[in-house]
Amino acid sequence: MSAADWTIAIVVVWVIAAGPLLLGLFGLVGRRHTANGARVGSSHWNGKLTLPSALLYILAFNLTFFIQEFFLVLPKAFTPGIHATLFHNNHTWEGRHPLVSLFQGTGALATVTTALVCAWLLRRGVLRSTTARLFAIWMVYCGFFMALPQVAVGALSSGSDVGMAMDYLGLDAVVKTAAALIALGLIPFIALRLTQTLLELADDEAQIATRGARTRFVFFVATLPALLALLPIFAFRIPREWIEVIVVPAVVTWIGIVWIQAGA
Repeated sequence: MSAADWTIAIVVVWVIAAGPLLLGLFGLVGRRHTANGARVGSSHWNGKLTLPSALLYILAFNLTFFIQEFFLVLPKAFTPGIHATLFHNNHTWEGRHPLVSLFQGTGALATVTTALVCAWLLRRGVLRSTTARLFAIWMVYCGFFMALPQVAVGALSSGSDVGMAMDYLGLDAVVKTAAALIALGLIPFIALRLTQTLLELADDEAQIATRGARTRFVFFVATLPALLALLPIFAFRIPREWIEVIVVPAVVTWIGIVWIQAGA
C-alpha cells in the first residue's frame, strides 16, 4: 500500500470506530457528572416512533438505491452504442463508449443531490408532520452515506463506480486522496447535524432534557429502527453477490448511526 492508501485507511478506522467511540466515552463521562449534580427533566418516552422509523428507513434506503441505479442507467441510455438495463437491485449495459466510465459517477452524484434537496426542505421547515420530517431525515442520511464512502473506495480502487469516473477525469493520486479525506471528514459532520435534527422531533422537552434522555430518544427513534430495517433491506437486494446484499447496507447503516448515537 502507498502512503496515500495508508492515510485513507487510518482515517477510515477513525471514522467508523475510534472517533464515535471517543465521542461516546466523552458523553458518558459528562453524563456521570450530570447525574452527580441536579437532575433535570425526565426521560419518559414510549418508543412510539420506533416501528414507523424502521419502515421509513427501509423505504428511504431502497428509494435512494433506486435513484442511484436509475441515474447510473439514464445517461447511458442516451449514449450512442450503449444498451442499458435497470433491475430492482442493479444495472448493466452492453456496448462501448468512452463516456461510460464518467457516467459511473452519476449515481453517487444523484444521491447527494437528493440528500441536499431533502436537507433544504428540512431547513426551510416546509415539512410539518413528524412522519414527513423523519422520512426526509432518512433520505438525507441515505443520500450522503451511500455516496461518501464511494469516494473513498474510488480513491483506492479504479474498478469501482466512482473510481472509474475519477480516472476518466484524469485525477491524480493527490487529488483522489484529498477527495477521499474530505468525503470521510464530512461523515461525522453530517451525522452530528442529523442528531440535532432528530432531537427536534421530540414532542416533549423532557424527552431530551438530559444526556441520558437524549441517548435513549435517539436510540429508539434512529439506532434501533436502522438495525431492525437491515433484514428487510437485505431481502430486497436478493439475488446479488453477498457483498452487495449484506455489506453495503451494513456499512451505510453503521458509518452514520454510530456517530448519531454517540452524538446524542
